[in-house]
Amino acid sequence: MHNSSWLPDVFEDFFNTGFMPRANATAPAINVVERDKEYTIELAAPGLRKEDFSVNINDEGNLNIKMEQKNEKKEEDKKAHYLRREFNYSKFEQTLILPDDVQKDKIKARVDNGVLYVDLPKMEESKTKVQRQIEII
Repeated sequence: MHNSSWLPDVFEDFFNTGFMPRANATAPAINVVERDKEYTIELAAPGLRKEDFSVNINDEGNLNIKMEQKNEKKEEDKKAHYLRREFNYSKFEQTLILPDDVQKDKIKARVDNGVLYVDLPKMEESKTKVQRQIEII
């Protein structure tokens, strides 16, 4: 069996276990917090700005969160007469089904210290009880 990896098999076995997560697994962590009057979604996004996000309600009434970041570094070395470029591109999209008690027209989002927060206010429960006589027919 031919192994095209530059790592010896011993190292390959070490890195491909459940003890060490894969380096290319870049999906951000998502927390959902429930409070009395709202839900809050927290999405870890270190180094990203609000311009890197898109948050919307799709046609089916679900919350869609998109994140896209493009970085390009250029270095010129005048002695060697070459241009070196390093590209970094990250993209993530997650659709969440919203609970029935969310006021979809009052959802707000903000980015603070590397975390995207999406606040989902709950509908106020009707405190008035409806009493009525039901006619028997």
